[in-house]
Amino acid sequence: MYNEKPWLKSYPKNVPAEIDMKQFSSVKDIFDQSVSKFNDCTAFSNRAVWSDTYMSYGDLDDYSKAFAAYLQSLPGMKKGDRVAIMMPNLLQYPVALFGALRAGFVVVNVNPLYTPRELEHQLKDSGAKAIVVIENFATTLQQVIKNTPVEHIVCTSVGELHGWFQGFVMNYVVRKIKKMVPDFSLPNAISMKKALSIGRNANYTAPALSHNDLAFLQYTGGTTGVAKGAMLTHGNIVANLQQASAWLTGLVDEGRETIVTALPMYHIFCLTANMLTFMKQGGHCLLITNPRDIAGVAKVLAGNEFTALTGVNTLFSAMMNSPEFMALDFSKVKLTLGGGAAIQEAVAERWKKATGTRITQAYGLTECSPAVCINPMNEDYNGTIGLPVPSTIVSIRDPEFNEVPVGGNGELCVKGPQVMRGYWGRPKETNEVLTSDGWLKTGDVANMDERGYFRITDRLKDMILVSGFNVYPNEIEDVVAKHPGVLEVAAIGVPDDKTGEAVKVFVVKKDASLTSEQVIEHCKSMLTGYKIPRKVEFKDDLPKSNVGKILRRELKDMEKKRVS
Repeated sequence: MYNEKPWLKSYPKNVPAEIDMKQFSSVKDIFDQSVSKFNDCTAFSNRAVWSDTYMSYGDLDDYSKAFAAYLQSLPGMKKGDRVAIMMPNLLQYPVALFGALRAGFVVVNVNPLYTPRELEHQLKDSGAKAIVVIENFATTLQQVIKNTPVEHIVCTSVGELHGWFQGFVMNYVVRKIKKMVPDFSLPNAISMKKALSIGRNANYTAPALSHNDLAFLQYTGGTTGVAKGAMLTHGNIVANLQQASAWLTGLVDEGRETIVTALPMYHIFCLTANMLTFMKQGGHCLLITNPRDIAGVAKVLAGNEFTALTGVNTLFSAMMNSPEFMALDFSKVKLTLGGGAAIQEAVAERWKKATGTRITQAYGLTECSPAVCINPMNEDYNGTIGLPVPSTIVSIRDPEFNEVPVGGNGELCVKGPQVMRGYWGRPKETNEVLTSDGWLKTGDVANMDERGYFRITDRLKDMILVSGFNVYPNEIEDVVAKHPGVLEVAAIGVPDDKTGEAVKVFVVKKDASLTSEQVIEHCKSMLTGYKIPRKVEFKDDLPKSNVGKILRRELKDMEKKRVS
């Protein structure tokens, strides 16, 4: 039934059912076309001290080529080696990313807020030989560098690509006034400017790249409690960019769009939907380094005519609570894309009323590069995740992997050219989610209606979704269990008005004097902020199966009864 693609009857008339995978051989191929076609157009911008710094596609071409040559000049580096990037949304990010891809290396995106434990795992697991890190978080790298395979370090500063005067002022404020750069020692590190200087005097050799070459190791959590690297090939990314372009047909004008990029580029949603998709379109990514400063974001946007923005439910909600943001002119906005987590109906309705623009909800996951489904751009919020993107089959399956009839609930499974190759170095986990004939089991429970629209109803996995970020219970439990006062622990997600879901842990005490504050403080040293439990409940015992496995589902059911 699903091979017949019943959703095609609901497709916008200008969207093709299939994409052309032969048009581009790699992400580099797309990039080369864009920097040539849109040479004088703005590619990226970022707020400096009193004005924005703009980087054209021509500038990006020069910078990234120099960085590619620098990477290729490093001893021991060869095609396919991994390069980690650890920074927020700065101009250096696209330089490092496109430089690494142009050199034939594999990009490993790293959350700059990682704790030393999390960073060490990702660098060791990926086998990264080089890293680009912002100095604000260099102390984290310093603590683990000796335990990782990293041999080459580029340490950049906030103001490094903003011109000498504004860059100097920015760095002085960040280092001396705001004191946002803890002391660190990385003796072998060089600056981004130094790396670019070396690259300009080195030879760059364009590598031969095909759909089968790896482009990204994009890390995502797992039921094992540790992050796994989804192997995304150049073919996977090319597919998703072609799918996005098909869906945007007739909506965007090449070389003339400006997309607000407040979500972090290290996250798969922003990486593809903003950075890569709009690179292909010749668009301008307006980089927001600190999206938590909503008033500051509004100030930046007031000086730029923007036509698109992406966000998660919590970001849209925060924006609408800012008088400065709501005073902005939204009349030029063509696209507001919501993803990462479900957009709440109340938020979507309030957004449309306040801005006059609709939020288009999409659905994806890291393993699919990430787009799987999206709603038509001209339709109002309907609570669904929309229709499968071109060249994609979505099927609802029962536990025996049989197709579920229309309207019935089952596991949402995906087949398409954007589906990852597997998890890096983890064949067992790969086989658990990928079938021999190419179906990816998402772990999400969904159904399809008669029009071919899909709706997520639940999750098979125990994953917790906090502001669009995956949090996995085993990792939280492993950390909490390390506290000497804890006997047993279970973690679940509970509803939260600000973040969609928040982490709650149930703890059986070993030490009767243990407090919830002590548990939370213990977690702060080993977990990124969004993973830290917001609630702690102590219990005499936890529900278990007959083999002693803690039953999180019973704890979830108990929470639901309390709410109702």
